[in-house]
Amino acid sequence: MTGSPTSAPGRPFGRVLTAMITPFDRDGALDLDKAQELAARLVDLGHDGLVVNGTTGESPTTTEGEKAELVRAVVDAVGDRATVVSGAGSYDTAHSVRQVQLIEKAGAHGILSVTPYYSRPPQAGVYAHFRAVADATGLPVMLYDIPARAVVPIEVDTIRQLADHPRIVAVKDAKGDLLAGSEVISGTDLALYSGDDPLNLPWLSVGAVGMVSVIGHVVGHRLRAMVEAVEADDLAGARAVHNELLPLHRAMAAIGGVIFAKTALRLTGIDVGEPRLPLVPATAEQTAMLADVLRSLGLEVAA
Repeated sequence: MTGSPTSAPGRPFGRVLTAMITPFDRDGALDLDKAQELAARLVDLGHDGLVVNGTTGESPTTTEGEKAELVRAVVDAVGDRATVVSGAGSYDTAHSVRQVQLIEKAGAHGILSVTPYYSRPPQAGVYAHFRAVADATGLPVMLYDIPARAVVPIEVDTIRQLADHPRIVAVKDAKGDLLAGSEVISGTDLALYSGDDPLNLPWLSVGAVGMVSVIGHVVGHRLRAMVEAVEADDLAGARAVHNELLPLHRAMAAIGGVIFAKTALRLTGIDVGEPRLPLVPATAEQTAMLADVLRSLGLEVAA
């Protein structure tokens, strides 16, 4: 299995990862130069991992060719300073396998594989889907459990079975079930990453190894401080960071992840373009609200 640059025992993809947006130019085309600029900026901000071609990367509206180009560009930009994980999955198992193989050839260090959506498969189908994906690659795989989008959760028993696969090494939990996640942490060797920013600290407190964040686009350094505080048994320090970030969580919930992240980046000095339809740009009111929140956190905001 190919190694990840920032892997460590128990942390196959690092600690602080951001689900990176996909930059587009004024014509809506993929902007690789901006992607490289953003990737380097995020690593400088404290990230040791980046997830591209995920939900926040607008993967449903990018082509397979664009996904591969983005992986190559980001890996070239960050070198061995960060682990680059790429989403590679859909509701179609055969298509997911092709995506995984394409992404591996493009140079990704790991795979993020989402629960097959729309078809609402039984757990036997979920298990068979993830086995097929992991069998198709030599890269480490992070399962992406997000029933709010995929409808079907990955049940704990299914995760336990999948944990026996040598290339399935982690779960990104966006399910918000701390009991189920605790059972995964205590009953398997899988690393659990928080996939829901407001729950980053609760997840860390029960044994998650890090997070795949959206707010990390602008506060990666604070998330790193939170992780380091937890590792130092400084719960008060970690809770102080958590509380400081509450207004940003509320802003993201009000605006929506992709729109929030692209607007926040533009406000803090890097224009990564607008989302592709069916997503739309932030309204003037949303932008003003977010600017106020960013200023309250001490971030420099463009006029």
